[in-house]
Amino acid sequence: MGSLLRIRDLPEDVHRTLKTRAAAAGTSVSDYARQVLARAAQRPTPTELAARIAATDHEMLSEPSERLIRRLRDHA
Repeated sequence: MGSLLRIRDLPEDVHRTLKTRAAAAGTSVSDYARQVLARAAQRPTPTELAARIAATDHEMLSEPSERLIRRLRDHA
C-alpha cells in the first residue's frame, strides 16, 4: 500500500480541470492525479539534470555536432 497524500486548498478551477481530464481518461480523479504525480516524480528537476550532466565524462567531438549528424545521415 502506498502513502497517503492530502492536498488542501486546491483551487476549484484546478480540481474541475483534473476531474474533466480524469473523466475523459475513464478514471477517477485520485487515479488521474496519482498518474500525473508519478510522471512528474520520474522527470529530473533542472538541478538534478545539471548534476547528472556535470557527473558525466565529456568527450570532445572533432567537429560540431550539427555537421557530424548531417554527415552520418548523408552516409546512412
